[in-house]
Amino acid sequence: MKKKALSFVLAAGAVAATVIPGSSVAAAPDTVQWGPCSENESAPRLECATLEVPLDYRDPGGRQIEIAISRVASEKPAQRRGVLLTNPGGPGVSGLGYPAVLASAGMLPQEVLDSYDVIGFDPRGVGRSAPVTCELTPEQQNRGNFPAYAHTAADVTKEAENARAIAEQCATSPTAWMLPHTTTANTARDLDRIREALGESKLSYFGASYGTYLGAVYTTLFPQRSDRILLDSNLGPGGYDVTAMRLFARGMEDRFPDFAAFAAAHPEYGLGTTPEQVTAKFFDLAKRLEAKPVHGIDGTAFRGLTFDRLYSDALMHVLADIWQALDKGQQPPPIEPPVADVQNAMAARFLVICGDSRWPDEIRDYQRSAAVDRLRYPMLGGSTGNIGPCAFWPDERPEPPVRIGDRGPANVLMVQNERDPGTPLAGAEKLRRAFGERARMVTTDQGGHGVYPYGGNKCANDAATVFLTTGQRPSQDLTCAVGTGG
Repeated sequence: MKKKALSFVLAAGAVAATVIPGSSVAAAPDTVQWGPCSENESAPRLECATLEVPLDYRDPGGRQIEIAISRVASEKPAQRRGVLLTNPGGPGVSGLGYPAVLASAGMLPQEVLDSYDVIGFDPRGVGRSAPVTCELTPEQQNRGNFPAYAHTAADVTKEAENARAIAEQCATSPTAWMLPHTTTANTARDLDRIREALGESKLSYFGASYGTYLGAVYTTLFPQRSDRILLDSNLGPGGYDVTAMRLFARGMEDRFPDFAAFAAAHPEYGLGTTPEQVTAKFFDLAKRLEAKPVHGIDGTAFRGLTFDRLYSDALMHVLADIWQALDKGQQPPPIEPPVADVQNAMAARFLVICGDSRWPDEIRDYQRSAAVDRLRYPMLGGSTGNIGPCAFWPDERPEPPVRIGDRGPANVLMVQNERDPGTPLAGAEKLRRAFGERARMVTTDQGGHGVYPYGGNKCANDAATVFLTTGQRPSQDLTCAVGTGG
């Protein structure tokens, strides 16, 4: 799941899948040849390179694919601790430019930038790393990541046609050979190959959103090669599975009151003068747009774009402008796509989430889920409980999901907003319990998706910076008050 926009059932015994043929424990010399980045990723101090990794880690000497990596090097060699691998979320999001973003003014503190070479990469299947395609049509791309909102069982049956078509397109596309191998576990193994190529005995890691699951999988598969693991806005221990998909509806219900209060405090938008009136306006607009879309925005799209813009307080005025325009039947302000290559982003997302874990494969299961969730979480539950391509995914999973547990060093720090729409607190708490004493969690009394370093909560930001620069965690789980307090 990406930083600003959008945004896994555990199998037993995944520890057996942690033996990686062809990976040496000892550090190797730095074999990476750094050079200038392409025009799209070019930024001050950012260098780029490529690295070959096995397509299939069960056959490390077989077919190789190329992974694109990037670096913003520490300018203080005497203070440099090692490398900080980063991932901004997804799945399906490029991370090549992320180190430059983190190194820009006002982002990562200077003491962190001095302590590490900040490393980015495009995960396998994404961007410049063996990109995949499902040959999605423009209509399929415009539908976005959420299924249509299901009001009835028949709506689920109808949505199944679209879901089945996408699954078949992914399985028959020119990059279908990537399908069984584009998983979080293999991306974690790619991280360890990056570590090895950089000549490091251990790596530190900073991942956000879906990147928290990638980090959790990495430190489970390679506990002794993990240094400091910082996870921001956390998925549950099953990653991006059917449970996480349904939990989006819970996240929207957790977060929406913040927007309702904002809109009520700004009556100039005409959306209501109380939070209750703003909430009623949501359901009124969704119903009207389902009956008669405005400039291509129907009820499902309206619910999705509302969810998307709840990720940041800075987007609330944008969301209010959109609602105001739609309420008047007018063209809303431009709604920018979250990424440049929607086709690749959506395809990579499907391959990862459908390949990581098994989803229910009976339509009646989704009819039941949608019925339960639209009553429990009416804003979004009929959509996130509905059926998607994973229900029809080819049964080509070479290994079970990685089981996150409490074995390994106590080197994980989780930071989490209480009212996060994309990775709700309920999921983060499950990951925290799964890690046991391996982890500590800092929870902030605020809304939105993303805590460090741009969330504005000094208490949480200080805890994360201290952890990255000294390795010290709070002695116990910590709750930070709203704003910059502690």
